[in-house]
Amino acid sequence: MKAMVQDRYGAPDVLRLRDVDTPTPGDDEVLVRVHASSVNAYDWHAMRGDPYLARLSFGLRRPRAAVRGQDFAGRVEAVGAAVTRFGPGDEVYGEAGPDGGAFAEYLCVAENLVEAKPANLSFAQAAAIPLAATTALVCLRDAAALRAGQHVLINGASGGVGTFAVQLAKEYGAQVTAVCRTRNVALVRSLGADHVVDYTREDFTRTDAVRVGRRYDVLLDLVGNRSLADFRRVLTRDGTLLLSGGGVSTGGSVFGPLGLLLRGPLVGRFVRQRIVAPSATAGRGHLAALRELVEAGKLTPVVDRTFRLSEVPDAIRYVETEHARAKVVVTI
Repeated sequence: MKAMVQDRYGAPDVLRLRDVDTPTPGDDEVLVRVHASSVNAYDWHAMRGDPYLARLSFGLRRPRAAVRGQDFAGRVEAVGAAVTRFGPGDEVYGEAGPDGGAFAEYLCVAENLVEAKPANLSFAQAAAIPLAATTALVCLRDAAALRAGQHVLINGASGGVGTFAVQLAKEYGAQVTAVCRTRNVALVRSLGADHVVDYTREDFTRTDAVRVGRRYDVLLDLVGNRSLADFRRVLTRDGTLLLSGGGVSTGGSVFGPLGLLLRGPLVGRFVRQRIVAPSATAGRGHLAALRELVEAGKLTPVVDRTFRLSEVPDAIRYVETEHARAKVVVTI
């Protein structure tokens, strides 16, 4: 099969399209013929081995897993002896897990990371959901327990996670303030944002609303570009700060966005505000909940651009450097 393979850490040019063996499913695994994947910040962090601290997970000297790609949507090709929920031909979607492998024609994945694809979506649309939408779901529903009438600010509202977070926050009945750049203002408004802060013109930590006393019950940071003090300044006294920023690709950092994610919960032990750095893999329960929301018309993936498998280096470069809006999809 064809797969986008990486033998060493580096820029997108280290990725090469090669012929590799088609995997064989274990007893509790599903072999999926991948029709589409999508690009996440996780992919370029793993590709570059950046920040360096993350190499404790990715592999110290070289990537432990050679094929990138987390999200997938496709058809079941074969199943292991212990698999009971799926059979050949079923349309599915999910997340590959920490070792990735979805930038390939076939993928073996544990059954508990697979769910039936939303019936009203194409494979390309479905592949945009798993990691990003699960992150938004875990942050807002599980970690923050967001409820109707609360005010939530989403920093990075036009990105992959952010576009899902805006929609979920509105579904939960919250008042949403979205932070994005000028060209994405119309997009986040179309997704339901009540207020939009254009960060090229206004500092959301020092807006007029903040100066006169309005604070947010929940702040979801998806960028990692501000200090804890900045974030805490705009929260209510009992507010919740959710740290899920992937950082930017500057290269050569030791801690990168992990520094903020590690410091935040430590500071949170000594202040009244809750500071949480949620993490989750898109398991069966998350994927089923998201499918129900999509099929009910309450959640819609937004796709910025589509690339072919052979163009994965370009797709990752685009996400790293071009401030891609929403999701970038790879068709296979």
